[in-house]
Amino acid sequence: MTTLDAALSGTFAIGGDLKVVRLGFGAMRITGRGIWGPPENPEEAKATLRRLPELNVDFVDTAESYGPYVSEELIGEVLAPYAQGTIIATKSGLTRTGPDQWHQLGRPEFLRQGAIQSLRRLKLDVIDLWQLHRIESGTPREDQFGAIAQMQQDGLIRHVGLSEVSVADIKEASTYFKVTTVQNMYNLVNRRAEDVLDYCEANGIGFIPWRPIDGGNLESTSAEFKAIMDKHGASASQLALAWMLKRSPVMLPIPGTGKVKHLEENVAAAAIKLSDDDFATLDRIGRKG
Repeated sequence: MTTLDAALSGTFAIGGDLKVVRLGFGAMRITGRGIWGPPENPEEAKATLRRLPELNVDFVDTAESYGPYVSEELIGEVLAPYAQGTIIATKSGLTRTGPDQWHQLGRPEFLRQGAIQSLRRLKLDVIDLWQLHRIESGTPREDQFGAIAQMQQDGLIRHVGLSEVSVADIKEASTYFKVTTVQNMYNLVNRRAEDVLDYCEANGIGFIPWRPIDGGNLESTSAEFKAIMDKHGASASQLALAWMLKRSPVMLPIPGTGKVKHLEENVAAAAIKLSDDDFATLDRIGRKG
């Protein structure tokens, strides 16, 4: 019988003091089509959230733009008051005008308003990890970074993260506040953020890969990949997650779903222990893919 325990993925201390189980949950998919409006099956989405603490998933990543607001509202409704040790991370810096429409907005007053409203929706006194969803090109960076530093000084947020940034961006932001996490797209077949991941590992910064279970359909194009799937009795997405977890100790994958069954399938990946040879083979196949 497959063990369903996210804690098997190990732990990481965000900022050195905020310990979380490495295999977390991305809450983007508990919204409607196009990440817009309520989910098609609200009760299933709520059941998915209720299942998290039962599976030892204690790191939940969301954003005010998911819905917008819907994801945060559901999390606050279902999970608050939160189980001890549960960490809710959220983001601001994007505004929405319709399904699948995203617009960057980094004005200081918008970022601060976002943090205050997120606190209310999530029913929190402080946001343990607040992330800048994007660095907006139309607003001076010093204004964005300065506003974030001020929110931290005012006690609205505890730790700060960035999303879709370069190593140079991290270094620049670090002159205003300590960057404790980075959330970039990264998976078995997409390694564009490899230099950022290496920098994060060298500096103790948590790396939160979004779209972590994209395996590029390798199960149908690579006999070696299929053989490793069969060896571990794993699906392609489970193998991709297991590879991610072994790739770096600062890796914090947040696969998302609005369905209990899919959540359980993702969590089962924490129990997969890849050999060094398996890892190297997957790494080689993924780079080709």
